[in-house]
Amino acid sequence: MRKAVSIVTPMYNSERFISEAVLSVLAQTYSDWEMIIVDDKSSDRSADVVVEFARRDSRIRLLCQEKNLGPAAARNRGIAEAQGRHIAFLDSDDRWLPEKLERQLAFMRENDAALSYTAYYRIDEKSGRRTGEVRIPRSVDYRELLKQNIIGCLTAIYDTEKVGKVYMPELRKRQDFGLWLKILRHVPAAYGLDEPLAEYRVRSSDSVSSNKLKASLYNWRLYREVEKLPLHKAVYYFGWYTYRSLMKYGGR
Repeated sequence: MRKAVSIVTPMYNSERFISEAVLSVLAQTYSDWEMIIVDDKSSDRSADVVVEFARRDSRIRLLCQEKNLGPAAARNRGIAEAQGRHIAFLDSDDRWLPEKLERQLAFMRENDAALSYTAYYRIDEKSGRRTGEVRIPRSVDYRELLKQNIIGCLTAIYDTEKVGKVYMPELRKRQDFGLWLKILRHVPAAYGLDEPLAEYRVRSSDSVSSNKLKASLYNWRLYREVEKLPLHKAVYYFGWYTYRSLMKYGGR
C-alpha cells in the first residue's frame, strides 16, 4: 500500500549521527511513512548502522550508490525510488521533533499547499544541544525566494499529486534551493509553518569564509545555468542574496 510520506535521506560517512536521524523518524507521532536512506559510498560503518534499523523496521530502506556522486544524486535516487504521495527530506546528521510530520501534513491540508516548510532549531555539532532558532515567513513565491533561500531542506515537504516528482539539479551545493525554485515556477507560493519542528546540526566548517564563498558561487551558477536568468536579473538577485547573507551573518 502506498505510504503518505517518503523521507529521503542522503548519507555519507555519517556513522556518528545517522542513528539520531533515524530514531527521530521512528519517534514520529505520524506513522504512515517510509524512509529511504541513500548511502553515497561511505567509507565508515554508516551502512551497517542502517542495515540494523532496516532489519527491525521494514519502513526503512537502504540504497547504496556504487560510487560517490554527491548529495544531489543521492537525493534524486531517493526521490526516484519514493512510493509516497509526499516527499520529505532529512539529512543524515539532522533530527526531527516527534510531531513534525503530523503537524506539517495537517498544515498542508489546511492551506492546500504543494510545498511547505517550517522553522527549525540549530544544534551544536558535537553536543547536539540547541544553540539558536531559525524563524520563517508565512509564505514565499518564486521571485522572493530568488533573493534568499529561506526553506531549510530538513523541513521541506512537497506533494507529488500537485506537482509530480520533481528532482534536484546536479549541483554539489544549492541543489535543494534549485528544487524549491523548480516547484515555485508552477505553483503560486510555498507555505511556512513558523513552528520549530526540526533540528539542524551546524558543522564547524559551516562558518568558514571559504565555504561561504563557494556557496555564493553555486548560487550564481544556479541563477545563470539552472534558472537561466538574464545577466541583469542574475546580478539583481545575487545582490539581494549577498545583502541578506551579510545581514544574517553580520559580515563574518
